[in-house]
Amino acid sequence: MTDQIKSKEGESIHEGDHVVTKIRGGKHEGKVDQIVTTKEEADNAGVKNPPKVLFTSYNASLPDGKDVAHNPGTLSKT
Repeated sequence: MTDQIKSKEGESIHEGDHVVTKIRGGKHEGKVDQIVTTKEEADNAGVKNPPKVLFTSYNASLPDGKDVAHNPGTLSKT
């Protein structure tokens, strides 16, 4: 099912891909750690409403990183 997970540009997203999304005047950017596609996986990962793309975002304001989960359609591959 992960072949059906697409970025907002329609590109397939896979674990290990680098993704970015704009948020509140900034951005979340990082390498995809996991793609959650089922309710069971979502429960185990602590997220709601799959599918979700999980990654750790690193930027100047988050030098230690922050674990984030986004809907695939909000992400762009870089």
